[in-house]
Amino acid sequence: MADPRIEQYAHILLDQCLHIEPRQQVIVVGTPLGRPLVQEAVRQIARKGAYALVRVSFGGGTGAVDGTWIREAPEDVLREPAPIERYTFEQADALVAVSAPENTREAADIPAGRTALVQEAYRPALERLVSGDLPWVGCQFPCPALAQDAGMSLGQFEEFLYGACLLDWDAEGRRMRRYADAFDAAREVRIVGEETDLTLSLEGRQARVDAGGANIPGGEFFFSPVEDSAEGTIAFTEFPAVLFGRDLAGIRLRFEGGRVVDASASRNEEYLLQTLDTDEGARRIGELGIGCNPGITRYMNNTLFDEKMDGTVHIALGKGFSFIGGSNESSIHWDIVKDLRNGGRIELDGEIVQRNGEWLIARS
Repeated sequence: MADPRIEQYAHILLDQCLHIEPRQQVIVVGTPLGRPLVQEAVRQIARKGAYALVRVSFGGGTGAVDGTWIREAPEDVLREPAPIERYTFEQADALVAVSAPENTREAADIPAGRTALVQEAYRPALERLVSGDLPWVGCQFPCPALAQDAGMSLGQFEEFLYGACLLDWDAEGRRMRRYADAFDAAREVRIVGEETDLTLSLEGRQARVDAGGANIPGGEFFFSPVEDSAEGTIAFTEFPAVLFGRDLAGIRLRFEGGRVVDASASRNEEYLLQTLDTDEGARRIGELGIGCNPGITRYMNNTLFDEKMDGTVHIALGKGFSFIGGSNESSIHWDIVKDLRNGGRIELDGEIVQRNGEWLIARS
């Protein structure tokens, strides 16, 4: 018997996140292990009278671009998307991406330079995504590799995933909006924690609440801070960061004038430095996010979930969000999570609003 939660999951993706309408063209990207959710999404798209354009990836790539092709194609071909694929992204009305990898480290052997070429080639498609011109939602489906990374059995991970994703997102949105309003009224945010004292300007910027939006699970509100405002240091010593199948531990960044001027890592430092040199915008902050999902209380070694963890913040190096005032340009957007639950705090214009992961802002 089919798990009824899969039908509910697809309903959230298509109705709450994307609002699919008849005759729309919807790209559905998935992996073989994600077939139950991909098929249910296609079924619901069909019943809405819309078109499902299915793309299957075998993992190890970036977005809809398969890892095997990235490894083998000549560099001059990597620099240019296939014309028919470019046309598809230009004409599509929505995108659903279902991740269920066989191996979460499948891309670890792809040279950073080759990945960077593909990211640059697909920057116009990324523009449509981050600007909101192409509505999209990314999610995951329970599979052994994700469960193993989280240190769980498949059954445990399945329960965890649905517990974090199948929430009352309208109620969650109202709760997070109260916190976000305090940030909207502030000029400066300060993040203090272990080896961390970082200030960012929010002047003129507004928060976007993610309560069933571009990612499922939702459970954050986020900004694109003023691009030249970051000052100070931040140390990601609690959890490793993951990028294209590589684990980077002990990342430490120092900012001056909004730009990373010093960077180190205890593991994979060379890859960190290569990533920071991807382009001019890779050393600036494109996003500050505040995790609020009550169903995510522990590190999962899975950025889609970890960045929503209650009591954490994350910054994304690279591309900013133009729909909330961000102007930083880059072919990367890399989220890195900082835990504030053990001695950390968030200040707004000098007033502490969160301490040890607990909000001091009134709930009503």
